[in-house]
Amino acid sequence: MSDTAQAIEVRDLHKRFGPLEVLKGVSLTAKQGDVIAIIGGSGSGKSTLLRCINMLELPSAGSVTVHGETIEMKTDGHGGLIPSNRRQVQRIRTRLGMVFQSFNLWQHMTVLQNVIEVPVHVLKQPRDEAIAVAETLLKRVGLYEKRDAYPAFMSGGQQQRAAIARALAIQPLVMLFDEPTSALDPELVGEVLSVIGDLAREKRTMILVTHEMKFARQVASHVVFLHGGVIEEQGPPQAIFEDPKSERLKKFISSIH
Repeated sequence: MSDTAQAIEVRDLHKRFGPLEVLKGVSLTAKQGDVIAIIGGSGSGKSTLLRCINMLELPSAGSVTVHGETIEMKTDGHGGLIPSNRRQVQRIRTRLGMVFQSFNLWQHMTVLQNVIEVPVHVLKQPRDEAIAVAETLLKRVGLYEKRDAYPAFMSGGQQQRAAIARALAIQPLVMLFDEPTSALDPELVGEVLSVIGDLAREKRTMILVTHEMKFARQVASHVVFLHGGVIEEQGPPQAIFEDPKSERLKKFISSIH
């Protein structure tokens, strides 16, 4: 597979919640090694788009393709779509590492247990092998000494770094980050962004919903500005932040400085 192979392709994605249309025909392509930052105001559809990619939210129309495999969908009889092959969705999800706003760690498990849970019980990886991988990842995110700690005894920044290690443990083709620093105290944001920045420098394919504009500018290869459920503007970080074309993007950028 070439370096420019498509990792994620979203085509004409729509998502309705009752009468409210949150996504109104979004198309997006992430090639291998791309770091795509999705920015926009509250309610613009950023998190919904990310959740539709791994089918945590089911799109109302459109398609999602992961590494050349399009998720098979059928109508649900109520104007929406449902997966026609649940096993396919489960398999594709194992290619996508998801990091949520609120960590979503299992509170009754230690950090190490959190990281090995899916590799051992879903991917059927030998336990010893999973532990070796997990310990390597925990060293990488600076949490090896915390491997036997429970999430309740860790800071938000430590919990989010553990969540990143857990997502990496499935050896995903693409990492999805949904506002990974929004639940953190300001002094803890940097330690999480540092880990994500390291992943970006490794040319790991990532789609990142973020409100950290300076970070998006530094690490993203491509920035997408969502407004009202459509892509208002997209391009390289320099173009988006230094030479925005649309009035809405200009207003958004000026409002965050």
